[in-house]
Amino acid sequence: MWLVMAHGSDSNDSSYAKSPSPASSRQGSTDNIKKVMRREKNRIAAQKSRMRQTQKADSLHLESENLEKENTALRKEVKRLTEEAKYLSSVLTTHEPLCTGLAPQTTHDLLYSPHHHGSSAFHHQHSIAVSHYQH
Repeated sequence: MWLVMAHGSDSNDSSYAKSPSPASSRQGSTDNIKKVMRREKNRIAAQKSRMRQTQKADSLHLESENLEKENTALRKEVKRLTEEAKYLSSVLTTHEPLCTGLAPQTTHDLLYSPHHHGSSAFHHQHSIAVSHYQH
């Protein structure tokens, strides 16, 4: 005698099966329960995996936006400091000919000479107004 298998069977299973004996019927029922439980567990695991993947993508997007903002701020700071360095260099270049305490020197010599760093009198005699960049 042939019986139609229960709805929800795998497409790989045959459409008809022999009538199972009571012992094999219990085994088949247990196998089906295990299969359903395994599928449900796999469905939940896949759902959690997709959720974690979405959260990671969201997190990376936020991090990317924050890094772009930080990059913009740093570029602005570099531009400001570059302008300040140009201004201070021009102030120094303008002041050098007026300075009687030093012989003509390069900017490097002025910045790193022992006379420049060691003499407090130098600082008192040579005040330069740099109000343009005072905050």
